[in-house]
Amino acid sequence: MKKKNKALSESTALVHDERYPEGAVAPPIYQSSLFCFEDYQSMVDRYRGDSDHAIYSRIDNPTTRVFQDKVAMLEGGDAAAAFSSGMAAISNAILGVAQSGDRIVCIEHVYPDTYRLLRGLCSRLGIVAEFVDGTDTGAIAERLPGAKLLYLESPNTWMMQEQDLESLAGLARAEGVTTIVDNSWATPLFQKPLQAGIDLTIHSASKYLSGHSDTVAGLIVGSTELIERINLQVRPYLGASLSPHSAALLIRGLRTLPLRMQRHQASGLLIASGLSERTDVTHVHHPGLHKTDFSLLSGYGSLFSFEVDDSVHIRSFCDSLRVFRLGVSWGGYESLVVPAEIARDQAGEFNSARDFGVPPRMIRIFVGLEDPDDLWNDLEQAFETAARSVPGKA
Repeated sequence: MKKKNKALSESTALVHDERYPEGAVAPPIYQSSLFCFEDYQSMVDRYRGDSDHAIYSRIDNPTTRVFQDKVAMLEGGDAAAAFSSGMAAISNAILGVAQSGDRIVCIEHVYPDTYRLLRGLCSRLGIVAEFVDGTDTGAIAERLPGAKLLYLESPNTWMMQEQDLESLAGLARAEGVTTIVDNSWATPLFQKPLQAGIDLTIHSASKYLSGHSDTVAGLIVGSTELIERINLQVRPYLGASLSPHSAALLIRGLRTLPLRMQRHQASGLLIASGLSERTDVTHVHHPGLHKTDFSLLSGYGSLFSFEVDDSVHIRSFCDSLRVFRLGVSWGGYESLVVPAEIARDQAGEFNSARDFGVPPRMIRIFVGLEDPDDLWNDLEQAFETAARSVPGKA
């Protein structure tokens, strides 16, 4: 008799799966819009919820199910729901909990499109959003009574501030408030909010979970009850289903996630430490350099930000980079920068500098999988060029 492994490590579980037919090491891509039933009764059973037979790929797909199961395993959740983008996951999670007349408490410096969703669409639906300093647990606690949802992102966007997730989960639970955390930055390998009492975690799977900058996807993980509520009440009608091809790419990405995150962590800390020693860098916002007593992080992603003084001409700095590239998103193999002064000037509603709320001389940086020596040399030569470009400098 074949001996079964009782408890595989996360790294092994991501690459080892005996569910695939014909001994395949990769899952089949079920490129089918619908799935038929063998007989009348099997169709009745599915519609009554007595079986998990796939019906229609907008609702469920066997390839997508494999991806969902693997990330739910990593997060320690009961179930997961995958979507065609991170924003689809965010909107499904929020609208799966809140409805007209409800109030949402959200931290400041959240992902900009989450902020715009809460200030824009949710407001038009009669959902009120309040924004609070995520580093002030007491201030958040004061806003919780009567709220429906507490939305967190730890670390948050641009400022890279952590929240006391365990304390906030307990405070929210005492008030009957559902908690959601965007866990994209840390991945389930480096932070497990569900184990601290958070109700739902969200991932922009386009980032580290994919790791190849070739897929746009999102994911929600949580209890069976909450995921089923989203699947029944919201997901079928917003229509943002993940394609089976994208699911297969994501499963591929998960196989190398532990190895990639080790490299991202090491290179990110190396670059962040180097930047912190420069006299023309006034602050480096990286959780690994500013540790908190309540942190749940067991490791670090390589997305962070830094601020420069007036001796650095930011436009020249960015234009001089050769390995780093100017681009949004992050989590792939390529290193990227985004200057805050561009993000602050983005056109559209809810995009003023006051609403964006980050320092104008900040640069967000993502450290990819290139040789860290090449990345550091690229930054140094860009700093040199940027200093010569400042008016009045030789």
